Amino acid sequence: MLIQLRKITVKEGFSNKIVERFGKPGGPMSEIPGFIDRSVMVKKNRKKGEDTEEVVVMIRWESEEAWKSWEKSPAHIEGHRNSRNQEKPDYLLDTEVSMYDLKTAEQVEI
Repeated sequence: MLIQLRKITVKEGFSNKIVERFGKPGGPMSEIPGFIDRSVMVKKNRKKGEDTEEVVVMIRWESEEAWKSWEKSPAHIEGHRNSRNQEKPDYLLDTEVSMYDLKTAEQVEI
């Protein structure tokens, strides 16, 4: 399993903008074979002199190949093409993307 974590730091009060963008159910990503799920989490940070919020988007894929299918899909490419000429919102402070190869996990039935 491949896990993509996207950590997005925004000015306080703007995490809802990111949640709206990444938290919509369905969409073209969910139609890609090998897509498992997407979670969106928010944490309030308290740094000296600046209050920020951190949004973490976790996307789980069955494999690296499934993720690559999404990256090469027309919907993904079009989305990036449309945002290429747009100015970055001033509330967006930082974005970091990390990829993890899941080695072990435990799941408990509820």
